[in-house]
Amino acid sequence: MNNAIFTFPYPSNEPIKNYAPGSPERIELKLKVEELKSRSIEIPLIIGGKEVFTGDTDKVVMPTNHGHVLATYHKAGPEHVQMAIDAALVARKTWSEMPWVERASITLKAAELIATKYRSLMNAATMLGQGKNPFQAEIDSACETIDFLRFNAAYAGQIYAQQPKSSPGVINRMEYRALEGFVFALSPFNFTAIASNLNMSPVLMGNVTVWKPATTAILSNYYLMKIFKEAGLPDGVINFVPGKGSTIGKVIFDSPDLAGIHFTGSTNTFQQFWKTIGNNMTRYKAYPRIVGETGGKDFVFAHSSADPKALATALIRGAFEYQGQKCSAASRAYVPQSLWSQVLEYMKADVADFTMGCVTEFSNFMNAVVDESAFDSIANYIQMAKDSKDAEVVIGGKCNKSVGYFIEPTVIKVTDPHFVTMEEEIFGPVMSIYVYADDKYEETLELCDKTSPYALTGAIFSQDREMLIKGFNALRNAAGNFYLNDKPTGAVVDQQPFGGARGSGTNDKAGSYLNLIRWTNARTIKETLVSPVDYKYPFLAKD
Repeated sequence: MNNAIFTFPYPSNEPIKNYAPGSPERIELKLKVEELKSRSIEIPLIIGGKEVFTGDTDKVVMPTNHGHVLATYHKAGPEHVQMAIDAALVARKTWSEMPWVERASITLKAAELIATKYRSLMNAATMLGQGKNPFQAEIDSACETIDFLRFNAAYAGQIYAQQPKSSPGVINRMEYRALEGFVFALSPFNFTAIASNLNMSPVLMGNVTVWKPATTAILSNYYLMKIFKEAGLPDGVINFVPGKGSTIGKVIFDSPDLAGIHFTGSTNTFQQFWKTIGNNMTRYKAYPRIVGETGGKDFVFAHSSADPKALATALIRGAFEYQGQKCSAASRAYVPQSLWSQVLEYMKADVADFTMGCVTEFSNFMNAVVDESAFDSIANYIQMAKDSKDAEVVIGGKCNKSVGYFIEPTVIKVTDPHFVTMEEEIFGPVMSIYVYADDKYEETLELCDKTSPYALTGAIFSQDREMLIKGFNALRNAAGNFYLNDKPTGAVVDQQPFGGARGSGTNDKAGSYLNLIRWTNARTIKETLVSPVDYKYPFLAKD
């Protein structure tokens, strides 16, 4: 019996490889991209460790070349979802009782497999299937995925070490149990790392999951599932169930064993989940934990003292990296009149220098949006701006889906701060900018705070410290991740724990211990060493 009290060393963030021409990692990644592109695989469900081929299939295509089929995947029916729930519940007893050090060791092995053996595979699958360039894939499917796995092991140790005080004759303990049932994990298309963490965060704490991956991220997510299995994750702890959301959700939300939801996706979907759970409360064994990171209408706010070049760079990177398909992407900006002409010229020069095209060409700064539905929605917002007297497209605005789902980086200048593109989440390479009078700084701060129902990320630029603090305070509740003189994207595990409030989610901060603690159900244990044998207390004695 191993009775050591073990603590994992506190990790460092995974170094980012640069994929410069001639570098070993670039050569390896190019070969892996060509290898995955040259074949089309079949992706089954994985339930209780077994591959399930349902016969109800659909295609995985490249966003940058939608005529190219990367895979065929099988979709779950109601009976398969129930099978996944049953398999998870069978696995739960053994997994939840496994020593936490052993569970953490499996997550650390998964991290090491991705850092070494499968780094190029995960990056290539994310590039081809989700339309990311090499850098965007590296910081996501390699580095952030690895960081979540490694840091979570350290956070778990910190949680389990938190124990109550004991008094003379008494031993007090805290047991951090797994939730009673299964966790439903619903992952988005835009971050492979999120798909990993939505499952592995609850799993590390002894829970089991039924996982519905986004259909536009199935290729990388399938390889993740295989890596977890190779790392030693027992069968049934995670069950991989692609398919139609309504089909899967009906079975999930009807199950009395639903213990939690771990979600990243749209605000409307999350709110509907919340309503459904509320309506079904009487059938559940316990109140399900509801953890979600949802929409955003993320802002950049500039004071007249801001550095115009730094501001323009933040807008370019924040709005257009990964085609604006980040929950944290800069989507609206407030720029003072005195800076506007300079900022616009800097942005025009940068966008003119962009290259956009297929992910197989590593020099492209931008690629395609993820699918036709996204393309059509984004193009519609751009057309609304073109048709309106309250808006002007000052950069970009062209869209073409003949080969891939390509949309130019687009900047819209609005005269109405409540124009639709300033208020609604677009999730594409579209930045809307309201130019305000320099002497209206405080009024415009209030406008920024009240314009959006979301509160995910935001940034403020100012070289005047007093004005920076004023903006910081005025926008206190407008963003869960707030940036001073930097773009509002690029949160790093253990450095900027991620999550927002208001309409942007439950703000449970992935990348910190706060997320993990949501997946525990604490039990306080008091042991009295010598039990009393008389009911009488001293105060009962007569004088």
